[in-house]
Amino acid sequence: MAKRAGKRKVRRNVSRGIAHIKATFNNTLITITDMNGDVLCQASAGTVGFKGTRKSTPFASQRATEQAGYAAKKFGIREIEVRVKGPGSGRDSAVTALQNTGLRIYSIEDVTPLPHNGCRPAKRRRV
Repeated sequence: MAKRAGKRKVRRNVSRGIAHIKATFNNTLITITDMNGDVLCQASAGTVGFKGTRKSTPFASQRATEQAGYAAKKFGIREIEVRVKGPGSGRDSAVTALQNTGLRIYSIEDVTPLPHNGCRPAKRRRV
């Protein structure tokens, strides 16, 4: 087999970015993008190594956010804008973990979608 001389992946140097934190009841997803919305790195409580109900804990959210934050610093990100979505328990711990990684947070925005009396909700669970 012949070796292919492919292009070497060039690491972008970005100074500002956006951290999208989606905190659900089962997991926490962190995606860090540049200002255009192109994904630089992502992490979740599952990719860090938590399984089952432990994925929904604030500690799992903190560890996942730290991993994504350190990966974002390799791209040169120093300032970050935080957009939090969802009702999960990992919302607050994810924001504090971003601060602990050394990134400067200049805005925190809640982008949880709220219906203006749109679709009828699903029927209540009876357990």
